[in-house]
Amino acid sequence: MRTLLSILIANALAISGSAYAGDSDAQKIAELKQQLADLTEEIDDINSRVDKNERHTALDRIQITGDFRTKAHSLHYQNVTWNPAIKVDFNDFGAKAMSGAFGMPNDPASPLGQMMQANPDLAAAFQSGMLQGVMPYVLAPKTTQDINNDIFYTTRLRLNLKAKVWDNVNFAGRLSMYKNWGDSTGVQVFDSWRSFTMDGTNSGNTSGDWLRVERAYFDWKNIGGSKTYLSIGRRPSTYGPPTQYRENEMRGGTPSGHLVNFNFDGLTLGYKLGEITGIDGQVVRFCYGQGFESQWGNGEMFGDIVTKDTHLGGFNIDAINDGNHFLQITLFGAKDINDGFKGTMAFPTQLAGIFAPTMYQDMQKFSNFNFQTRVQPSGVIGDMYLGGIGYAYESDEDFKAFASFGWTRAEGNGNAGMFGGMLSDAVFEAQLNADGSEIIMMPSAADEADTKDGYGIYVGIQVPAPYGKFGLEYNYGSKYWTPFTQAQDDPVGSKLATRGHVAEAYYMFDINPRMFIKLAGLYYDYEYTGSGTPVGAPQKVDDVINGSAFSMLPVVDTAYDLNASLVVNF
Repeated sequence: MRTLLSILIANALAISGSAYAGDSDAQKIAELKQQLADLTEEIDDINSRVDKNERHTALDRIQITGDFRTKAHSLHYQNVTWNPAIKVDFNDFGAKAMSGAFGMPNDPASPLGQMMQANPDLAAAFQSGMLQGVMPYVLAPKTTQDINNDIFYTTRLRLNLKAKVWDNVNFAGRLSMYKNWGDSTGVQVFDSWRSFTMDGTNSGNTSGDWLRVERAYFDWKNIGGSKTYLSIGRRPSTYGPPTQYRENEMRGGTPSGHLVNFNFDGLTLGYKLGEITGIDGQVVRFCYGQGFESQWGNGEMFGDIVTKDTHLGGFNIDAINDGNHFLQITLFGAKDINDGFKGTMAFPTQLAGIFAPTMYQDMQKFSNFNFQTRVQPSGVIGDMYLGGIGYAYESDEDFKAFASFGWTRAEGNGNAGMFGGMLSDAVFEAQLNADGSEIIMMPSAADEADTKDGYGIYVGIQVPAPYGKFGLEYNYGSKYWTPFTQAQDDPVGSKLATRGHVAEAYYMFDINPRMFIKLAGLYYDYEYTGSGTPVGAPQKVDDVINGSAFSMLPVVDTAYDLNASLVVNF
């Protein structure tokens, strides 16, 4: 618009020069100059208003804000122990061996003969009658060590998108990049459940230098003139209360961050109950989501799908939210939990040596190679229920304190995959492979199918301090504590999923209203294995270290994370 008006003025000046070049009447020339000056002023005024409207329209269409965080960690793990074993039904093995199902033991070419030759200690124990009932079958010698990663850098970029669609309809989204320095492979060697890249956790797991859609949803408010609203899409289910305090942010997610920090796709149907009760900020919500798609993309056309879709549903209630007091109640269930998720990983050489000895021989030629593979669960292991109540107080002087209590219940169905059933171990039985040339161990059932309850507590304070804020937090999780917080971006592992104790202290230095530095330290003391997953029976960490209990994946006793971060909001 500005360019067009400038051209018109230039043309007007050119015409005026040619029309009056021969006119000696100074009065007419002065009048013409005044007219041009008035025209120029009017055009400038129009141009200013048009440009302002154009900019306003563009900003109404979409708004972009964001934050950038760079962080340096010093990570230290003590008594990291790997003591792998599986539970084998040796009564079943003995019955099959005696029946000749595996061939004759004195035939070196038979599957049983080959197994006895490869495992002489096992053969001697079996022949002496020492192997009876269900017993551990040790897969590799126990190792214990301390591991130090003195410096580990990460960068996180988040872009928030907002658009006003109509008077009562809004769109919101967030694109997120989270990477560690010097790496954008997006796939990690599978040495823990944290290293498994999947849909629900990729926003909190370093995955590479690309933006992922962490959130994308619309809000349809005041439906039909009521206080009802509907929201559908990739949900704001991360960084919920009270976890926003340690992030130095406003409330980032809807559900309790003590129970849920996980990317979900689903919907929320809510009602602003405070308009009826008169209690500030009171909202009741019904939430629904799908955490796993069992068929599409899983080779369903072959007709051998044994998994089921995982559906979640429940209620989230802000009982009070008046600016000083916040009280939230959460209760929901997840039906048809599978023994894992769809995702990718780099297959560890150590597990190849146990489960794929033929492949392992070839892998020895490429000691620094790990093949990437797509993984999906093997079956449904049960249902889960989660509930909690959380309270937070914020004073007008910027003092903050909170306390949260969480409860989880796991109801197993007796099924199990390679890593176990619902908070239970798998019992393996011996069988022949497809061509009958080798004895392999396959999971047949879980060793337990009873209901298991867990609980967790989470408390903290944040106080004003010179140049910023100081905070202390503590959380504890019991043996069967199993929240959905795996997307929390603590590199050691989600602190709120810990089965044991975690203490954190931090100091935030305000550089300006949009920039701060945070110095923090976290100390983990794990009491039980399997933090963050419902798969497998939790074992006492001390028992794994002393060799009386076993774990398919490495186990950490204690760990600490000293870190410094710089955050810029824009």
